[in-house]
Amino acid sequence: MYLADRTNLVKRLMNPKAQKGDGHASPPSHLRLGKKGEDLAEAFLKKKGYRIIERNFKCPFGEIDLIARDGKTVVFVEIKARTRATLSPPYLAVNKSKRKKIQKSAEYYLNIKKAGPVECRFDIVSIVFGADPEVELIQRAF
Repeated sequence: MYLADRTNLVKRLMNPKAQKGDGHASPPSHLRLGKKGEDLAEAFLKKKGYRIIERNFKCPFGEIDLIARDGKTVVFVEIKARTRATLSPPYLAVNKSKRKKIQKSAEYYLNIKKAGPVECRFDIVSIVFGADPEVELIQRAF
């Protein structure tokens, strides 16, 4: 790396707003892909009759991408989106540790909402972006 490159890098790191003319740095590509995936998954689930209750529920145990109703069932939805460049299907990223966090977050959600006994399940929406996005719904994923 040349000295001029280092100087520019230091300036950008010290003042990230200077990178963009509007004063806002654009979000990283994985966050843009995640938002795009959440938007697509929400529209997909609505077409399937789900009623979205909450999006991006955050609590001390983690985050739940979507909380919805499918009939009388409360559904906690994890969304995983990838580009065609990846080798494994997105749903494989929902490992044991991630499932535990989602389950603890779901318990927390039900407790603060004072839901009482309610039927619930955990679904995954797996999205592979390409020319035509491939959307797969895995009901009762865990």
